[in-house]
Amino acid sequence: MNTLWRHWRLIVFGLACVAAISPAAGSERPQQQRVQHFAPNANFNAKGDFLPAKAGFDIADVSSRHELDLLPDGVKGLVWIGQCDGVDTKFETLARAVIDHPKLFGFYLMDDPDPTGLWRPQCKASDLRAESDWIHQRRPEAVTFVALMNLGSSASPRFSADYKPERSHIDLFGVAPYPCRTHWPKCHYDMIDRFVGASRDAGVPLNRIVPTYQAFGGGDWSTDSGDAYRLPSAFELWSILKRWHGLIPAPAFDYAYSWGQQRSDACLAASADLQAVFARHNLARSWRQMQPQRRRGREADGPRSKIVFDPRERSPI
Repeated sequence: MNTLWRHWRLIVFGLACVAAISPAAGSERPQQQRVQHFAPNANFNAKGDFLPAKAGFDIADVSSRHELDLLPDGVKGLVWIGQCDGVDTKFETLARAVIDHPKLFGFYLMDDPDPTGLWRPQCKASDLRAESDWIHQRRPEAVTFVALMNLGSSASPRFSADYKPERSHIDLFGVAPYPCRTHWPKCHYDMIDRFVGASRDAGVPLNRIVPTYQAFGGGDWSTDSGDAYRLPSAFELWSILKRWHGLIPAPAFDYAYSWGQQRSDACLAASADLQAVFARHNLARSWRQMQPQRRRGREADGPRSKIVFDPRERSPI
């Protein structure tokens, strides 16, 4: 029975992918798949407003049915689980409370799962598979997601093949290179290529990867080289988005870390400049409309022109 169920899931997933990328009858060119956008942490104010909407984000970080009820039209929720204990009583209580909600996008099952148990409690692929199967049997279209742990280094990233889709039954996988650091005068954008290559080596197909953009810096975080992360400038964030677009132009969704503050860091919620970049990126109807415009003039003396981001503009300035 389990084998038949997995085969059925693969058929449905494959048909959905074909439908998403196939051109409509009589159309001149394929329609680009609509990408959704997620920025977790502190997504609601005291009145229950979904704050990241102003920067074009349309997947909310939620942990209860009540928070799903708060979401405006056009926004769905990614429900945080964060256990990796399989289908136990706590998991069933959390998942059953939201599984039938019309605003449900999917489940964020685990952040940085550790298959070794060296850095965190061991997260077994069999436990993730049990959780993912439970969800898919009751809500086949719901997405299951994990953000992968880098078991290597920034220079030589490595991800565990234990979690590849055929073993874990997870739908989508976050890959998070953070290339802007205090010891580097320029962000190392080639880190993004290395992380994508390493995730593919671990058995994660490109169409299952969720690009994860650096939108934080400072605080109590430290890097594998002992320095700190640095909040990207607007131009640097644009360069991160462009690099990712060249590798994965149409993911199921993308992930900006982080809207809200964690560990006393600088975050997206406090940066109007970065919010303007994301608003243009997230609300554009095409890649051409996403691109920042260069204006030359007296304020732009020298070889570099000023980068202008206007979230109100939906077409090139």
